[in-house]
Amino acid sequence: MKLAERTQHVAGSFTIGISMMAREMMSQGKDVLNLSVGEPDFKVPERAKHAAVQALELDLTKYDKVPGVLELREAICDKLKTENGLDYTPDQIVVSNGAKQAIMNTLLAVMDPGDEVLLPVPYWTSYPEIVKLCGGTPVYAVPVDTVNYKVTPADLEKVVSEKTRILIFNNPSNPAGTVYNEEEVRAIGEFCLEKGLWLLSDEIYEKFCFVDPCFSVAATSPEVKDITIVVNGLSKSVAMTGLRVGYTASNTKIATAISKMQSHLTSHTSTLSQWVGHDALRYCGEEIDAQIDIYRRRREVMLKKLKTLPDITFLEPDGAFYVMVDFGAYRDKIEYNGSFSVALCRRILEETEVAIVPGIAFGLDNYARIAYVLEEKRLEEGLERIEKFLRSLK
Repeated sequence: MKLAERTQHVAGSFTIGISMMAREMMSQGKDVLNLSVGEPDFKVPERAKHAAVQALELDLTKYDKVPGVLELREAICDKLKTENGLDYTPDQIVVSNGAKQAIMNTLLAVMDPGDEVLLPVPYWTSYPEIVKLCGGTPVYAVPVDTVNYKVTPADLEKVVSEKTRILIFNNPSNPAGTVYNEEEVRAIGEFCLEKGLWLLSDEIYEKFCFVDPCFSVAATSPEVKDITIVVNGLSKSVAMTGLRVGYTASNTKIATAISKMQSHLTSHTSTLSQWVGHDALRYCGEEIDAQIDIYRRRREVMLKKLKTLPDITFLEPDGAFYVMVDFGAYRDKIEYNGSFSVALCRRILEETEVAIVPGIAFGLDNYARIAYVLEEKRLEEGLERIEKFLRSLK
């Protein structure tokens, strides 16, 4: 029996693949330091946990509205107004099973098979595959600026075409940790407006801005806001990755289309998860801010320790919780058939029991992504193991 053609063109997730290898080694009793997957090591705030218990006690376990529990959508609107200066109404919010589904919902709603989607390099590993699943063609925009890897309108101009339908803009960036300033964000918004493109603004890491505050492209102007679909969620900021709460904010027409797509895919996000998200947004701001401060300290530890590693360079991140490290100087030290970064990361995992993600997953094969999601001593230990491995290759 033949499988669908799409299964031949969609790659598995490198991030999940490495993480699964790490978990398998852990199950064998090995002391693996998992610096691969973007999963906070914090717990969901207690007040938010109790919301799930209360929802069960109140029997809030039946079908609800496809775009989400009204109270949660109201809380999201208040968050967007207070923190981002954006005015949305509950009917313009669609709560989904994580930001990943929010992205797929959006692409299904705004593009047709054969349409092109612009992806700045480096890109989050799932973007190209989601585009392919939706029948689109990913088109890669490589920034001239290879110091910060910030895409500009000039970079986008080189690859935009009559088939281009939408730009996926990730700010702060996973994997690079790049944070675009307000001027740069406005330029991206105006470019999409001029070219008649939709703009999907993935802002899942907007809480993790350590140098400059994050500016949402939807705040550029009413006209840019109208073509923008803001994607966000609670997996990173509230450490509730397994509860799967993401959302989109857009104009009413797009929100209605997104809701229609979701109605046939998953109906809605678990009501229990939504009530956890509601209480997290309403009552847990101090706990969330405290966690962000810890990431700020971890970032400093990471950058300080990376400077001791031999013959590497790295993109100093201003946001998110990753560092992209250039291991290109070791290409002639590692045997590989196909991808250098995959071979490198496999050896590092097997020989040092430290899991990091191959850069090819993000479009940069000389690099690997390291997540600073462990407490500081364990983070330093992981980097020391990598340093020892690199010195052994000399």
